[in-house]
Amino acid sequence: MRNKEQRVGIFIDVQNLYHSAKNLYKARVNFKELVKNLLSGRKLIRSVAYVVKAEATEGEAAFFDALKQAGIELRMKDIQVFPGGAKKADWDVGMAVDAIRMADSVDVVILVTGDGDFVPLIEYLKWGLGRTVEVAAFSRTSSAKIREEADEFIAIEEIPRVLLRK
Repeated sequence: MRNKEQRVGIFIDVQNLYHSAKNLYKARVNFKELVKNLLSGRKLIRSVAYVVKAEATEGEAAFFDALKQAGIELRMKDIQVFPGGAKKADWDVGMAVDAIRMADSVDVVILVTGDGDFVPLIEYLKWGLGRTVEVAAFSRTSSAKIREEADEFIAIEEIPRVLLRK
């Protein structure tokens, strides 16, 4: 149950959203509109986007600037390239640690990801710390378990003006 006095922390798995929007809808996510909608008039304590620097391009820099201009704090890391050419970039642990660290300052934690690896985090935030946990993700690419465990699941594709078609 949402009320205007709730303090909210938003943690955004940018890679998860970026690839889902691109592959499912051939679109981009309007992160400013997304954050505004998720807040629903509640008090934003902090919104953090977890991003991976893949290439030093103008497009990537512009995207990061747009996130900052939307009032979203960025946590960045470089993509790892392994000797065989495999690439890896994962913020799951960092995002989980930040959510736990911030839990004392918020009433509601909003995880913007469909990744089922976050189920233990949701359980800990809810049952260990007594926080309300909302999950926002694309329905078709979100884990059924993460949707079940969240106090509320928000289908991003149903939010007006969040998907920007190419």
